[in-house]
Amino acid sequence: MNPENKIANPPEPQVEKQEFVQETPLTQEMNQARPRKHWLIGILAFLFVAGVLIESIVPRVRARTTLRVETAEMAVPTVSVVRPQRSAPTQEVVLPGNVQPFITAPIYSRTNGYLKAWYVDIGARVHKGQLLAEIETPEVDQQLRQSLSNLSTAEANLRLAGITKDRYEGLLKTNAVAQQDVDNAVGTYNANKAIVEANEANVKQLQALQSFEKIYAPFDGIVTARNTDIGDLIQSGSSGGTTTDLFHISQPGKLRVYVNVPQDYSQAAKPGLTADLTLPEFPGRRFQGKLVRTANAINLTTRTLLTEIDVDNPDGTLLSGAYAEVHLKLPGGTSSYILPVSTLLFRSEGLRVAVVKDGKVVLTPITPGHDFGDHIEIASGLQGDETVVVNPPDSLVSGQQVRIPQSTETRSLQ
Repeated sequence: MNPENKIANPPEPQVEKQEFVQETPLTQEMNQARPRKHWLIGILAFLFVAGVLIESIVPRVRARTTLRVETAEMAVPTVSVVRPQRSAPTQEVVLPGNVQPFITAPIYSRTNGYLKAWYVDIGARVHKGQLLAEIETPEVDQQLRQSLSNLSTAEANLRLAGITKDRYEGLLKTNAVAQQDVDNAVGTYNANKAIVEANEANVKQLQALQSFEKIYAPFDGIVTARNTDIGDLIQSGSSGGTTTDLFHISQPGKLRVYVNVPQDYSQAAKPGLTADLTLPEFPGRRFQGKLVRTANAINLTTRTLLTEIDVDNPDGTLLSGAYAEVHLKLPGGTSSYILPVSTLLFRSEGLRVAVVKDGKVVLTPITPGHDFGDHIEIASGLQGDETVVVNPPDSLVSGQQVRIPQSTETRSLQ
């Protein structure tokens, strides 16, 4: 067969014969429900997939949002705050004090000799004029006897000169003697009179030295020291040798307490202020005193003002020479506030405190006053209603947002 004939005469397509089927009402209803079922399945499948997606995406979105919020909250530092406290109108300053007797004196000898006897010892209460000791002075006694003899001789010469003077003056009236002889007699008399006066002064001096053989108490008090004994060589100090006080007497009925007040408080330390003394040997007990005088000058070495506080001690409870803590009540000056030292910020531009206003930090310059250890006085820079940050970080700057815990804020306001 010719191939060209095959191509030129293709076979005729066979037509499929379709049989005509008559549709019943049930068939029509089933044909209409089939598309709706497909749509319902598709919708359910979509809803299922969407639910799965939402269930997996929403927690991530929530976690991301929560993380963003927590990160923002953590970026805001949490600080503790405190309110300034107004300083008291009178402040109590505790300073060390030295307790001294109101009157105290070392008892020396005014003559040379040897101690013959002593009659009082330490702790003895003595009265003014009471005999304390006796000194043997053989050299002074001998000098006194010699001076008395010289005085007797001078007095005899004076009497003779007086008689001669009177005789010559009588003879001069009758021109029996020359005027020169009368003048010589008068001069001799005056010279002998001066010698007598000099010998009398010497005798009185030696008698005074001899009276120093007995040592008397100059005032009422207590003997706090006895630095001699029988037979000791006593030096008066006039010869330039080393002298030692025989006794030491104090009057403890009234005590002087000397306190060095720092320069910062010097203007407030005025006479008339009250002060209390506390001593370690009297726990829980206070002794009241009064500031009576100040040195009115600042010590160049210690930069302090020396003050004196008088304390009555009639029964001798307090002992002189003791150490005491003086609670000095000083009147306050200008209105000031007290803050913990942990609130201070030391910056190059000066001392600052971090004040919280409307949730933000404001670095406020202040002027410090007195330092009380863990607290400090703020002389200026605060109004009293501020909220001050405690232990502020060094990185804190003005305008930075901070958060205050409710418990801290409530506690600080109480």
